[in-house]
Amino acid sequence: MSWAALLDYAAVLVFALTGALAASRAQLDIVGFAFVACLTGVGGGTLRDVLLDRDPVFWIAEPLYIAVAVLGAVAVFFTAHLMESRYRWLTWLDAFALAVAVPAGVSLAVATEQSGPVIIIMGMVTGCLGGLMRDVVCNEVPLVLKQGELYASAALAGAGGAVVALAAGLGEGMALVICGAVTLALRAGSIIFGWRLPVYKARPPRV
Repeated sequence: MSWAALLDYAAVLVFALTGALAASRAQLDIVGFAFVACLTGVGGGTLRDVLLDRDPVFWIAEPLYIAVAVLGAVAVFFTAHLMESRYRWLTWLDAFALAVAVPAGVSLAVATEQSGPVIIIMGMVTGCLGGLMRDVVCNEVPLVLKQGELYASAALAGAGGAVVALAAGLGEGMALVICGAVTLALRAGSIIFGWRLPVYKARPPRV
């Protein structure tokens, strides 16, 4: 099994868990859990594959990805009530999912011999789109759009780190490790220490 496939399975599972947790906060039924989990798990990878003109899309070629997402949803449906803070669990699982999904996108782009900018964009798309879809469907403020939040920027830095590592002659495996580590470090720093990017503040109009 390739790096991209292994990372895709891991990303689908962990993102699916976050989708199911979001569904629990929205008090959906078990079908709703499965729907949001699948949407979150495969959303970013689907757009990535469409942009890269992969035919068929990864979860159509291998439906086991959907089964993994559904199993994750069922597990959360029966255990979510045991969690003291589902939002905190969601936030941290989402951070780990981002740190897996960005390398998954990078790996696939490298395998298809894309240029550096495209590799970075595919990493960001794979990492960010599923969570964005989840939050919109569940009527939550998207994590990726919160003021100054290190989310898309963490994905950008991680994917950029992988491109730099590859350009420096490091192997793909090491580049993917660097990608995941940078992404997770920045996202975790944002959660724990409140690291933020400066946000735009409109100046008051002149009288």
